[in-house]
Amino acid sequence: MGEIMLENMEFYAHHGHFDEEQKVGNLYRVNIKIDTDLEKASGTDMLDDTIDYSIIYQIIKKQMQIPSKLMEHVAGRIIDAVYANFTKIEKITLKITKLNPPLEGKTEGVSIVLSR
Repeated sequence: MGEIMLENMEFYAHHGHFDEEQKVGNLYRVNIKIDTDLEKASGTDMLDDTIDYSIIYQIIKKQMQIPSKLMEHVAGRIIDAVYANFTKIEKITLKITKLNPPLEGKTEGVSIVLSR
């Protein structure tokens, strides 16, 4: 077993419950951890024996471009799309952080984590 992690990807997107968030957009940080068997690839040195993380990035980028009211919904779509493209995945943990969310106080970000 092993893990493939893409960390601190940043996307400007138009997610949020409030109209202003949908119009103006915000910066988001995305982290994904994929549990999968890396044993074969560790011996063969062949991309076909692992999960191509460049495809994972493209899936996330595409889903982040689709406006949604909830980060939970975006996370669910990302996880579904990754599973649809790769059969060798045991588990996915995805974290999406909205940087500088529209709150009354100062905070670096608000995050959701979804695992399947």
